[in-house]
Amino acid sequence: MDADVPGTVLKRERTRDAVLELIESRSPGDAIPSERALCALLGVSRPTVRAAVDELVAAGLLVREHGRGMFVAPAKITQELVAGDRALSVPQAAGAWSSRLLEFTTLQAGARVGRKLRMSPAAEIVYVARLRLVDGAPMAIEHLHIRAELVPGLSAQELESGDLYEHLRATHGVHVHEAVQAIEPTVVSRAEARLLDVPELSPALLFERLTSDTAGRPVEYVHSLYRGDRYRIVSRLALGPAAEVAPDREGHHPGIPPGDFAHGDAIASSTRGDIQAGG
Repeated sequence: MDADVPGTVLKRERTRDAVLELIESRSPGDAIPSERALCALLGVSRPTVRAAVDELVAAGLLVREHGRGMFVAPAKITQELVAGDRALSVPQAAGAWSSRLLEFTTLQAGARVGRKLRMSPAAEIVYVARLRLVDGAPMAIEHLHIRAELVPGLSAQELESGDLYEHLRATHGVHVHEAVQAIEPTVVSRAEARLLDVPELSPALLFERLTSDTAGRPVEYVHSLYRGDRYRIVSRLALGPAAEVAPDREGHHPGIPPGDFAHGDAIASSTRGDIQAGG
């Protein structure tokens, strides 16, 4: 269908909204009518329906299964950014988070990581790669670089279970205090796609975070890749003074899975790139 024909864009938008309404009235995993049935139901052509469905599949709201039909996609994991008095307060994301260790070793920091952690390139760091899962489904790949001198005896169990920052606090006496984090859009490589169970070059969010302790000393540099089809960031913006200031809400920063920074430590954020605001 020619996009220049008057009314075509509006018809496609209305078709998309009608299919979206069907999706929102169902639960994840529920089937929706076939393209042919949607044509009859909505009174539009097959190309118009297909364009709307393609858009919703790309947005991660619908899933096509060859030979079976179309189904409502799993719910997205939503992070809400909330402006606080001193920093960014973030409510905890939904779902049961767990980790699967991919790599765990000690090596030299190298020039780039050494600069970020303000240490010699020859100094040792603990490098960790772990797959983060939500309700058993892969959500993100994390690459952690931690100053080795701060975490003698750091174990694989600490990295796979519980709150990493709580382990750092309780076991190693490291009190994380502040994180500066950048976010930008990217796509996944073939290897990353295999781990995240998505097609190669699928959209993703890249998080880079530098975490410091209460003395301002860099503790950890992390870069993480989150699935673009399952992860969403919503910003709540204060546009004027409130009648009264609400207390800070506890939670974790986008890119920091539930549990991390869960004990009221301040978090500062610097974000860049495209962030989905308001859904």
